[in-house]
Amino acid sequence: MKNLSEIQPIGCPVLETLQVIGGKWKPGILWEMERGTLRFGQLKRALPGITQKMLTQQLRELEQDGIIWRTVFAEVPPRVEYGLTEYGRSLRGILDEMAKWGLQHRDQKVAVLG
Repeated sequence: MKNLSEIQPIGCPVLETLQVIGGKWKPGILWEMERGTLRFGQLKRALPGITQKMLTQQLRELEQDGIIWRTVFAEVPPRVEYGLTEYGRSLRGILDEMAKWGLQHRDQKVAVLG
């Protein structure tokens, strides 16, 4: 967990948001978690190309930022589930707008190249 003394305000609120949810994989992880509680393997299959190490790292960062929760079940083999916290669910509108813009951008690229 980050210490308060390690947290540096960025200034720009967009950059602040991107620090938490930005990158290649975090938006996709959050989008998939909108479906509900997921296990590690389900997330890995839903995100082709992500490595186990990268998925683990991204999940840890999202958990540290309070965006997702993680539950480990004392079973053999261990079962771990992930889900959005209430705070994480507050990102729904942002993700919806990103998806809408992404579809428009894809259509624009097709129109220009087609």
